Amino acid sequence: MSSDMNSLFAAFQDHINVEQELREEIRQVNKDIDQKTREIQTSLQIIHQDGGLSKIPECCVQARKLFLDVKTGFSKLAAIVPGDQYYRFHDHWRFSAQRLAFLASLIVYLEEGKMAMIDEVAEMIGVTTKREEGFHIDLEDYLMGLLQLASELARFAVNSVTNGDYKRPLHVSQFVAELNSGFRLLNLKNDGLRKRFDALKYDVKKIEEIVYDLSIRGLKSEEKSEPPSTST
Repeated sequence: MSSDMNSLFAAFQDHINVEQELREEIRQVNKDIDQKTREIQTSLQIIHQDGGLSKIPECCVQARKLFLDVKTGFSKLAAIVPGDQYYRFHDHWRFSAQRLAFLASLIVYLEEGKMAMIDEVAEMIGVTTKREEGFHIDLEDYLMGLLQLASELARFAVNSVTNGDYKRPLHVSQFVAELNSGFRLLNLKNDGLRKRFDALKYDVKKIEEIVYDLSIRGLKSEEKSEPPSTST
């Protein structure tokens, strides 16, 4: 092999080594983000436990504090990932971003009874919403987070009834129905997003069955459903 060929392939190896080091650095940072994500999810699981409804404000405050560490993690990612190569490495944090979008949306729902806008989610994670600004939250990751929220709220509705809160499932039903209507306006092409959206109808059906059961048992309020207060 000629010296020119040796030099050429040596340069290739240098490039491979640099990229491997970058990917390993990204993995380490994302590992820390995943750890904080698990802690946030754990802190929010109290809403499903007996007596947990009264602790919603407290667990939301705790979850928001943990999101500060998530912000630090994404700041590190933004610093090490080249600005024009976001989607080259996106798969490393795609699922983390989706789960964080879900958790951020859950916090906003628990606090205000409304859907979190993408800019609210981006602010909590510590990224932007605009691709041209570099490190941002991908729209499909945000939408996937909302779909995960629907499933969590279906579970929440069941456990709320178990814990004696008969008003909350009514608001959950209204909220998820509106979310479903919104998603039906989209022409989804992404296979993963499309499949996850297909599962939304089962979440809607599950919640409707809970509301129907409350109705036939005479436990459904005839008043307009409002977001239940989370104050202690």
